[in-house]
Amino acid sequence: MNRMSENDQLYRLYRQLTSTDPERVSAIPGSGSNRRYFRLGGDENTLIGAFNSDLKENSVFVSFTRTFLVQGLPVPRILAESADGYAYLLDDLGDTTLFGFLQEQRRDQSAFPVSVKDYYKRILSLLPEFQVKAKPDYRLCYPRDTFDRQSMLWDLNYFKYYYLKLAAIPFDEQQLENDFNAFASFLLEVPQDYFMYRDFQSRNVMLFKEQPWFIDYQGGRRGALQYDVVSMLYDAKADIPGDTRQELLEHYLHTLSNLIHFDQKQFLKYYPGFILVRILQAMGAYGFRGYYEKKQHFLQSIPYALRNLETIRTHKFLKSFPELERVIGRMIDAPLPAGIVTAGSVSAEKGLVSLPETGKTSTGLTVKVTSFSYKRGIPQDVTGNGGGFVFDCRALPNPGRYEEYQQITGKDPAVIEFLGQKPDVEIFLNAVFSLVDQSVTTYLERSFTNLMVSFGCTGGQHRSVYCAEAMAGHLRKNFSVKVELHHREQE
Repeated sequence: MNRMSENDQLYRLYRQLTSTDPERVSAIPGSGSNRRYFRLGGDENTLIGAFNSDLKENSVFVSFTRTFLVQGLPVPRILAESADGYAYLLDDLGDTTLFGFLQEQRRDQSAFPVSVKDYYKRILSLLPEFQVKAKPDYRLCYPRDTFDRQSMLWDLNYFKYYYLKLAAIPFDEQQLENDFNAFASFLLEVPQDYFMYRDFQSRNVMLFKEQPWFIDYQGGRRGALQYDVVSMLYDAKADIPGDTRQELLEHYLHTLSNLIHFDQKQFLKYYPGFILVRILQAMGAYGFRGYYEKKQHFLQSIPYALRNLETIRTHKFLKSFPELERVIGRMIDAPLPAGIVTAGSVSAEKGLVSLPETGKTSTGLTVKVTSFSYKRGIPQDVTGNGGGFVFDCRALPNPGRYEEYQQITGKDPAVIEFLGQKPDVEIFLNAVFSLVDQSVTTYLERSFTNLMVSFGCTGGQHRSVYCAEAMAGHLRKNFSVKVELHHREQE
């Protein structure tokens, strides 16, 4: 299916549903999947269009959605489907994920924000509703209807081939295979009769109208209660502090106990095992997407995942799996594999991940971020290196057209709120971040010393200033570099 036929189907579905044509159809940046999403509509009302060539996955998503809606669970409605099953329209739940909200709230504080913790508690209160009350048609699940031995071994071998081998971590293959089988047997000692979301993490929860909404559950199947709680609390780049994790786990267990009777001591006995199997699955994904598919931003999650492994490194259950225990130790103690430069770094001496504070500088790379007005020309490179990026912000919504914003800048709360609510701005910045991150990673590897990133708009007052501020904050949070921020027209 080519892009033209995708647009044709989107327009046709939109017309069938609304009896009008959409004013705009804009692509939404994807992540790790092959599904493609588009936003359709005008300034007031929009819908999400989805394309996926995997018909089985579409069938599962549609069926599960209908089941969850009957149960009153907060998922998007399916508003229209194409006759061939490749495309469908959904409610538009905005662009704010739980992860995005966490990043925004955490930007200027070191502690885990109370506002974010409250959302996590609401989300973990809803999780048992999915696990216990929802009864989807498991016959549609694929490739397996249960998180059984085969599923576990697939995940563990995914980790072995796409992380251990690509990162050159030594291991005894036969002994590790023996441990994988024994580890799967250990996990299968717990009941597997609950709905398992499979990818229950902060990027798959949308925050819309101050309520959490759940998406991307097409990989769901039967499984153990522990798996989804672990997935949310040990979500790598969410980097939830240990004491907050414990508080959230206790909140979940209390909510679950109001729905079913279960043995909490038994739940906690196997809980670390599910921490391990989930982290190893994620490490395989980071290796596959990062090393194999060359998507650098996936590699940035590896130090966070290693720090999560550190929390169970000495747990007594690992003693039953000696080669797996040795492999985990080697992963934690080894220097980061070549090609990974992130906000976190692994100490080869202590085997710990340390995350630098905002603005901390430990490299020779300086990134100069500048806002400017095209009326006065593009900023010159004074380092003599040339290159870098110049991003044109003039296609973004312009606060300067409104009288109330004309005497203030992109650093003022009113303008920040105005631009922060515009989906086009977030899409633009996500694309910018992806491009700049790739260069910063390479520059750090090659010991380059300077990079320019400039944002221009008509007057150099609103859009360019807002984007430059966002870029500087993103770099300080995610890389150990020196950031020089300049607003040329204000200076």
